[in-house]
Amino acid sequence: MLENVTRAFGALRAVDDVSLAVAAGQKYAVLGSNGAGKTTLFNAITGDFPPTAGRIRFFGEDITELPPQERIRKGLRRTYQSSLLFRELSVRDNLFLAVRGVDKGRFSMRRPGPGHASQLATDELLERTRLAHLAGEAVANLAHGQQRQLEIGMALAGAPRLILFDEPAAGLSPAERRELVALLRSLPSHMSFVLIEHDLDIALRVVEKVTVMHNGRVLTSGTPEQIENDAQVQAIYMGSRH
Repeated sequence: MLENVTRAFGALRAVDDVSLAVAAGQKYAVLGSNGAGKTTLFNAITGDFPPTAGRIRFFGEDITELPPQERIRKGLRRTYQSSLLFRELSVRDNLFLAVRGVDKGRFSMRRPGPGHASQLATDELLERTRLAHLAGEAVANLAHGQQRQLEIGMALAGAPRLILFDEPAAGLSPAERRELVALLRSLPSHMSFVLIEHDLDIALRVVEKVTVMHNGRVLTSGTPEQIENDAQVQAIYMGSRH
């Protein structure tokens, strides 16, 4: 839950007095044109750029002052617009590192054996992201869409409670977009996510509620159907589609 969150850079208020609440298990989208403040909002939530005013609560706990790594341990995950993958390592190794990074034994220098919980969790993520057939492939050799799938898989490591997806469809082909929609729809019902996305066809198909931002502030919120038919949203954000 965000309570009157503001993030200022000098005189510029990139996020200005934003309040919104995401329920447990809810699939949520934040839409808006470039410069609306969407990514800055994510940065405030994750602690990369903490808010200059307002409070952030995560399942009732105030995390406004917590560093990013502590938010991760509490079950908050995030993907980025630009890939943050280990390109020379295999798909499996990337997922394994993500699993170990949030595991209690993450500081151990000994690699777990085949039957270890972290190896089994890696296998599960390979299946969930439909990348098992590419487990041994170097990330550098993957198609762009497959790299996006891998990023989502890494965000799923450690049973997160909330995932922030930052433009997951950026640069995807129509076939890759369909795969992304299927993947997002297959996420567990108890898992919440917030999606930033310019592809409205994707965003409105995979979420239950939408908030539209404009110039750093909340313009309106509603169901996908309400947002798609909102005249003010059409004029500001979706005019090219109508």
